[in-house]
Amino acid sequence: EVKGWPWPSKFQPLGGVAVIARNTGAAIKGRDVLKVEWDDGANASYDSVAYRAELEAAARQPGLVVREEGDVEAALKSADKVITGEYYLPHFAHASMEPPVAVADVKGDKAEIWAPVQSPGGTHEDVAKTLQIPPENVTVNVTLLGGGFGRKSKCDFALEAALLSKTLGAPVKVQWTRDDDLHHDFLHTVSVERIEAGLDKSGKVVAWRHRSVAPTILSTFAAGADHAAPFELGMGLVDMPFEIANIQCENPAAKAMTRIGWFRSVSNIPRAFAVQSMVGEIAHATGRDQKDTLLDLIGTPRVLKLASVKDLWNYGEPYESYPIDTGRLRRVVEFVAEKGNWGRSVPKGHGLGIAAHRSFVSYIATIVEVSVDDKGKLVVHQVDTAIDCGTFVNPERIASQLEGAAIMGLSLAKYGEISFKNGRVQQRNFDDHPVVRIDEAPLVTNVHIVPVDPDTPPSGVGEPGVPPFAPALANAIFAATGKRLRALPIGNQLAT
Repeated sequence: EVKGWPWPSKFQPLGGVAVIARNTGAAIKGRDVLKVEWDDGANASYDSVAYRAELEAAARQPGLVVREEGDVEAALKSADKVITGEYYLPHFAHASMEPPVAVADVKGDKAEIWAPVQSPGGTHEDVAKTLQIPPENVTVNVTLLGGGFGRKSKCDFALEAALLSKTLGAPVKVQWTRDDDLHHDFLHTVSVERIEAGLDKSGKVVAWRHRSVAPTILSTFAAGADHAAPFELGMGLVDMPFEIANIQCENPAAKAMTRIGWFRSVSNIPRAFAVQSMVGEIAHATGRDQKDTLLDLIGTPRVLKLASVKDLWNYGEPYESYPIDTGRLRRVVEFVAEKGNWGRSVPKGHGLGIAAHRSFVSYIATIVEVSVDDKGKLVVHQVDTAIDCGTFVNPERIASQLEGAAIMGLSLAKYGEISFKNGRVQQRNFDDHPVVRIDEAPLVTNVHIVPVDPDTPPSGVGEPGVPPFAPALANAIFAATGKRLRALPIGNQLAT
């Protein structure tokens, strides 16, 4: 039996039964014949369909105000037209190609770990605390990651190995299966994003209210956490860069029903999807071009002050060096439009979509060209992504990161759902939780790096490419089919 900790318990094991064998195959066979009666705990009734309805209900009521400029309520009431979009994103699993694995050798008050951990310092600290041994007696050897995306920053699998080695008095290798990984991940949060945009008679947006409802990562660390942390709010909600007179951002409460953790791009994914999809909806409602609508909303080149936002999260960087500069955001939109030949003629059944976002103090814009046939088959013909990441050193590495982000963005948009019924994850492996295969990948992927003044400080590259992909895809699908998709994954929605 593996010791478990009551939830929430950071990255400590949840507890269970371990099968010890000479090799992995024998251990799996031994586990398969066990008959165990599990206590499914406080969230045994967790159901994704019912919970989505709860989040949607919360999004339709006032929530904690986290940014307020002007008088949104009055502006919405006096608007000539109000466009409302409600966007849903399910839990995402990291689904690393190599599931978690760790080797531990604990002898007395000394421990040595070999594992593909993204946070060796955190692993070192947690192993020492869990085993109650001096930190200087713990050694962590970091192996090749095999994919991480944030999953392997949580060291529960290494702690399991350490506890078993201590119990057995011998080195132990703990190997999770794909099923284990999907069933017991620290998932990306489920989210409902509701945006109301008020337009005047000329089609100008004069009011913007965004309610974001999602369980917080803080729930993994402390009981009762039901509002987003400043670092989550600062990922596309309170830092929304549009030049609109009346803006209000709200964060209704949401209780976590499973373990929530960091995931590549974090809360930027649902916020960018909602905000940039709404840009597409406004463009359609006003009969205007998507790119021109986006630039109009970004407005004049300026640095955002955000006086009404408390504890503005800026990715740990000083705001003086890394302000929210709408001039740079405008430029990256214009740059991708030029390089990607925005507005070009495309065949019948094809569509172009565009989206832009600032995250990890970088500015990025993406154009996607798609086609959808009469059976709902989606083909991504071309992706153009432009990034302003400040001063850069290795353009090939930047290109590879953004090419990979296009693959991951498409995979999440098309298939990325983890759902619950009776408290249990419904997906098991790549047969019912696919990732994009080579024959579904974008046919052409172009990366364009915006040249900057050499004094511009460098900024993030690994994560910013994911958030604008799904909304650019959704906007392209709308251009091709006239069908507005407000929920991920798009899955079978195109065939209906």
